[in-house]
Amino acid sequence: MLLRQLRAHRSLGRRFISNSSHDLVISELNKEMESIFGEPPAGFSSSTSQESHFISTGSGESHQGLSHVDSSGQARMVDVSSKEDSKRVAVASCKVLLGQKAFHLVASNQVAKGDVLNVAKIAGINGAKHTSSLIPLCHNISLTHIRVDLALNEKDFSVEIEGEAATTGKTGVEMEAMTAVAVAGLTVYDMCKAASKDISITEIHLEHKTGGKSGDWSRKQ
Repeated sequence: MLLRQLRAHRSLGRRFISNSSHDLVISELNKEMESIFGEPPAGFSSSTSQESHFISTGSGESHQGLSHVDSSGQARMVDVSSKEDSKRVAVASCKVLLGQKAFHLVASNQVAKGDVLNVAKIAGINGAKHTSSLIPLCHNISLTHIRVDLALNEKDFSVEIEGEAATTGKTGVEMEAMTAVAVAGLTVYDMCKAASKDISITEIHLEHKTGGKSGDWSRKQ
C-alpha cells in the first residue's frame, strides 16, 4: 500500500510535492520494510529525515541495506561495472526428508523414474547455470566451477545436498549455489513423489562464501 502511495505522489509531478511530504512517505515505507525484514544493518542512523534505513532519499542509490531497491521503491538490477574482479566461491546446502518408504527405494535404486541421486545432481548443476533466468535481478555470471553432492542419511531418512559455485568476476555466486541445491532437492521430490507425497525440502541456506568487498562469511554452527 505504501509503495502505491509513493508512486501516486510521484505521478503528480515533483512541482506538486513538497520535500516534507516525500520524506514522510519514504519514512513510512522504511518503517514498514523494517517491520518485515528486521533491524537495519549496523551503522545506520535512526533518523530518517536525511538518510533512510533501506532506501536513500538522495541520489537514487541504496548504499547499504536493500541494494535491489532504488530511492522510489522500484526494483532494479545493481550496476557492478565499477567493481574489481575477484575470485568468488559460495557453498549452500539443503535437506530432503523422504520418509522411510521413499528413502529405501532411493537407497536401493528402485525408484521407477531412475537413479534419483545422479539425476538430481545433474539437475542441480543445470539449475546453477540458469540462475539469472530464474531470479529476475541476478546477474548473468560466467561460472568457472559447479559442484553438487548428494548423500543419504539413514538416521532421519533424508537426502543431504551440498552445492558449490565459483567464478572470477564482479559479483558473488551465493544465489547460484543456493539455486543448485534447491533444484536438486526439487528433482528428488519429483522422482520420489509417486512413492510419497509427504516429502519435505528443508534448511536451504548459505553455508559460507569467499571473495568480494564483504570478504569471507561462514554460518555459525
